[in-house]
Amino acid sequence: MTPTRRIERALISVSDKTGVLELARRLAALGIELLSTGGTARLLAESGLTVTEVASYTGFPEMLDGRVKTLHPNIHGGLLARRELDAHMQALTAHGIGRIDLLVVNLYPFEATVARPECSLDEAIENIDIGGPAMVRSAAKNWRGVGVLTDPAQYAAAIEEIERDGALGDATRFALAVAAFNRISNYDAAISDHLSRLEPDGTRALFPGQANGRFVKLQDLRYGENPHQKAAFYRDLHPAPGSLVTARQRQGKELSFNNIADSDAAWECVRSFEAPACVIVKHANPCGVAVGARCAEAYQRAFDTDPTSAFGGIIAFNRALDEEAARLVARQFVEVLIAPAFEPGALQVFASKANVRLLEIALDEVDSDGDSAWARGRNAVDVKRVGSGMLMQTADNRLVGRDELRVVTHRQPSEQQLNDLLFAWRVAKYVKSNAIVFCADGRTLGVGAGQMSRVDSARIAAVKAGNAGLSLDGSVVASDAFFPFRDGLDVVVDAGARAVIQPGGSVRDDEVIAAADERGVAMVFTGVRHFRH
Repeated sequence: MTPTRRIERALISVSDKTGVLELARRLAALGIELLSTGGTARLLAESGLTVTEVASYTGFPEMLDGRVKTLHPNIHGGLLARRELDAHMQALTAHGIGRIDLLVVNLYPFEATVARPECSLDEAIENIDIGGPAMVRSAAKNWRGVGVLTDPAQYAAAIEEIERDGALGDATRFALAVAAFNRISNYDAAISDHLSRLEPDGTRALFPGQANGRFVKLQDLRYGENPHQKAAFYRDLHPAPGSLVTARQRQGKELSFNNIADSDAAWECVRSFEAPACVIVKHANPCGVAVGARCAEAYQRAFDTDPTSAFGGIIAFNRALDEEAARLVARQFVEVLIAPAFEPGALQVFASKANVRLLEIALDEVDSDGDSAWARGRNAVDVKRVGSGMLMQTADNRLVGRDELRVVTHRQPSEQQLNDLLFAWRVAKYVKSNAIVFCADGRTLGVGAGQMSRVDSARIAAVKAGNAGLSLDGSVVASDAFFPFRDGLDVVVDAGARAVIQPGGSVRDDEVIAAADERGVAMVFTGVRHFRH
């Protein structure tokens, strides 16, 4: 490794001034020379610090409205020269260039600027930083000799190390260089994402011409879906509150790949309900869903749908978990338990079950704009990898309201049936296609998922209800896509369903509607399909 040199000169040029004055004061107190530009230089000088403006240091004035100021050999030579190479040091001496040992730079706020709907193309272009990324790359490339700070969150630890040791150690400089390259990568990706969906007149396409994934690793996992697979867990660069990656693990073993995938399925489903709700997921499918007056009631009704499948499942609530519900849940084997909060009594119940993973995901019922909690923390876009490629689509965040339902049969659904139909429809959205869901009184009775034939899903849902000792007489049923033939409808009616909700849209809709009229059941169309593959 390169022998550590004391920091003698720092260049500070930041758009975000958070914490920079305190950092500069502490650097100056150590006798470190300060170079700076524009507004940063004025801030430091007005605060009584001795600062050399870059224009004076380079002997070349800022020009083109500040577009050119740090793109100069005196700057990049001082950053890029390898301290351990005599030839590099001699070149600096020959040209009168001093070393720059610390670079403090954050970039023009491109991401914040383009996030505003009214942002124009010209405004976006003007907020593309040129000199900043160039300096950051130079400093990060020469990490053995230069420290580079790109985020105010790095200042405190860095200045403490400098005050203690007079310099930054190799490990710190390398970590800062990696963070710097990550920042530049994310910055360039944001520019690419934004500009590649724009036309010169400012109109925006829904999907960019180039998709740049930006994710930060949260942790390496023990293995993937199967023990022979390697895996890691990543989050969005800027995760939304209320999403799974923001969860706080209150206790339990490390989450596995399958734990995380199933927890996401459970959380996304349960947070779609306004009333106190419980969702139990097994292998990515809800095996029991219910609402109730309180968590304990919702859990018991969800559990009773399929006690066998609930064993070793993922359980999610959309209300703070209280002691009463916790005592019920503790009677079964559960892998992960999710809630917006855990009351002290609930935590005490699981204190003796150290392996149970408790995930707390903060979720307010209504945000400051009056939007429902369901709408926040959800992905705007979904992606799926295929061989050497990727499919991208807007996320299936579509809710269907009662006023959108179209009754297509002679029999009209009752008020209670309408409530249950909408409940069943909401559950079916989270069941793997082909999905058939029997419900009654705000709870699931039988779930058929993932079959190649819709009629087989219908038969399985009925069998599951029978195995749990639940009657389907008078129930309602949801189908995530249309019935292509009447056979699936006949199966659910034979099982006891008296009302059906489905998208409609089949060339045989008339045949299926006629079958419903023949069997004396009500049927409503949503006009919306919910395939989930």
